[in-house]
Amino acid sequence: MTSVERREKLLALAEQCETAGRPDRNLDAEIYEALGYTVRRKPTLLAGPRTPPGGIYQQGALWKAIGKISAEIDVAVGVLRQKAPDWNWSLHSIVAEEQSFEALVAGSSGHGALASLALCAALLKAFAARGGKITES
Repeated sequence: MTSVERREKLLALAEQCETAGRPDRNLDAEIYEALGYTVRRKPTLLAGPRTPPGGIYQQGALWKAIGKISAEIDVAVGVLRQKAPDWNWSLHSIVAEEQSFEALVAGSSGHGALASLALCAALLKAFAARGGKITES
């Protein structure tokens, strides 16, 4: 994938985060893939009861269950700290007719219905602004 294609994919995924009204396990897997993780999604056939709902991702030699990055702010912050430990970030609640959130990550802003979605959108946009370069985990 070229850097232009990677950048476009990151921006498209950030837009998905901003328009999503609720968390989504498929979106979780797509975010992990976009951030450079090797992902195995939960198979629709032959899935056992112990198979994690969103699938698994590889970190070093270990395989771990995909965190609910689109639903849980702790997971989103953990991935942000792992992938971009030196970047500044902030998160704000916007109270209007409907509550929403705005996040800033390294100068890129993202909005979302949930704090985790806003943070994911901003993180994806920040990597896109840097040409799609993602550090290895």
